[in-house]
Amino acid sequence: MTNVQPYIPTTKITGIAVGNEVYTTEDEALMSNLVPAMVALHSALVQLSLDSSIYISTANSLAVLENSYPPSLGSFKPELVPLLAPFLQFLDTTKAPFWINAYPYFAYKDDPIRVSLDYVLFNPNSTGMVDPYTNLHYDNMLYAQVDAVTFAIARMGYEGIEVRVSETGWPSKGDGDEIGATMDNARVYNRNLLLRQMENEGTPLKPNQKLDVYLFALFNEDLKPGPTSERNYGLYQPDGTLAYNVGLTTLTSGASISLTSSATLGCREEVGSLWCWILMLALIRMMMMIL
Repeated sequence: MTNVQPYIPTTKITGIAVGNEVYTTEDEALMSNLVPAMVALHSALVQLSLDSSIYISTANSLAVLENSYPPSLGSFKPELVPLLAPFLQFLDTTKAPFWINAYPYFAYKDDPIRVSLDYVLFNPNSTGMVDPYTNLHYDNMLYAQVDAVTFAIARMGYEGIEVRVSETGWPSKGDGDEIGATMDNARVYNRNLLLRQMENEGTPLKPNQKLDVYLFALFNEDLKPGPTSERNYGLYQPDGTLAYNVGLTTLTSGASISLTSSATLGCREEVGSLWCWILMLALIRMMMMIL
């Protein structure tokens, strides 16, 4: 816990992520050792009397789902059930959330004819969808994806585990076959998402519980391999200049990026500044991904 205890309480650490999308790696040893590693870390938190303020979890890909449509039929892949059962039991026992990396962008890219762009961008739209089994109306895909995970967890016998979005975002640039990866779409998606976050919205299934969302990403990862989109999820370039403006606030010429605890001090005085909101979100995200 040398990466955690020395920084408390100066830094507010609320969670530790153990790995990323482990259950879709096809690495059997890694998958089977994930929960024991989480148990060991939680035991260390207990010894330090930090277990009541810091939770242990792991971020999961939506690929852990066998079915996600409609949301009420959400279920996990059968082959993952034996691995997810002890994981969910751990989350339930320690009151930790289930983290999901959810990207409506991929659904649109793979099927732009049948998937409405307005639906995935949180725009007002006439298509939306109504779950035929719950009569819940969904005006955006992200909330539908989250509720599908909640239903999948419930099918495993756990009703009280909170689902949080550990990653979501939209690329501002892509290759020729990466349909929808444009600066305009990225601006609209992130702007609409942040507006909803500031309204403390919940999903149709849990409207009174604010959906916790972590925006990916603060900076473009210019050295990341893979398709062009993988290097263009950031709101900022690696040198600190804007990749694009989400349109909710204008940064002053003196604004600077400082990933230190002092960066949050000015935010307390500028509660209405989206810039500070994004920066604090990024800081929290970084702290949560220590391990």
